[in-house]
Amino acid sequence: MSTTTGRADPAAPTRGRGPDAPRRPSWLGDVRNVAVRELAPLRRQPASVLMAMMQPLVFLALFAPLLPEVPGGSALQWFVPGIVTMTALMGASFAGAGLMDEMLTGSHERMLVSPLRRSALLVGRALKEVVPMLAQTAIILAVVTPFSFDLHPAGVLLGMVVLSLFAVGVGALSLALGLVAHGEPWLFWGVQQTVVFPLLLLAGVLLPLDGAPAWLRVLAALNPMTYVIEAERALFAGSFPAADVAAGLVAAAAVAVLGLLVGVRGMRRSA
Repeated sequence: MSTTTGRADPAAPTRGRGPDAPRRPSWLGDVRNVAVRELAPLRRQPASVLMAMMQPLVFLALFAPLLPEVPGGSALQWFVPGIVTMTALMGASFAGAGLMDEMLTGSHERMLVSPLRRSALLVGRALKEVVPMLAQTAIILAVVTPFSFDLHPAGVLLGMVVLSLFAVGVGALSLALGLVAHGEPWLFWGVQQTVVFPLLLLAGVLLPLDGAPAWLRVLAALNPMTYVIEAERALFAGSFPAADVAAGLVAAAAVAVLGLLVGVRGMRRSA
């Protein structure tokens, strides 16, 4: 007599179970459970959000005084949205590092054999990146508002929607890179550093690209972060140009879709 063994398909129907058997959470429930788990360290150590703010605050302190005056307002109106977008990019791009740590300790493998859907494991982790981004943005705005920065709440809120999509996409791509670089941290950090800083420079975070050579402007036009920052600058200034906002929203959504597709595929293939 032969027997077969194997783990039951968590997505299989529940026929044959008794009426009192616990119902399996929905996919959204799985995503929520993963996101809550990922946010637990942030709740236990909220100071980690402040520690992650050191680089953007240094940029604000050292670069802002060097900015030329702009017509119609403070140079901070131009600079701060770029710093906020940079913070979102940098924070989300580190997501894969945390996943690699869990892979080395065996925590990730235990999650893989749990009843949680693998797609939910990826999406929940990626969505977690939105919370520290919002907290860090609030800190930056609290710091700069007393220094001639005009706060436009409606524009900021819409800007956070655009940045949330962008952060989810970048976080998902970082998680996919962490899965690929399992056991090889140098590979993760090498790719992360190689990609992140050109994206920042080509998006005009620190310096405008108006006078840049033609080849540099072409590269900037191919950078989705360029359109995200242009939308953020318009929204943080309290204006709502339809073309800029739509371009930023489409670019952020494209990054989110690409990141989730690549990340979910990598998580499903994860052993």
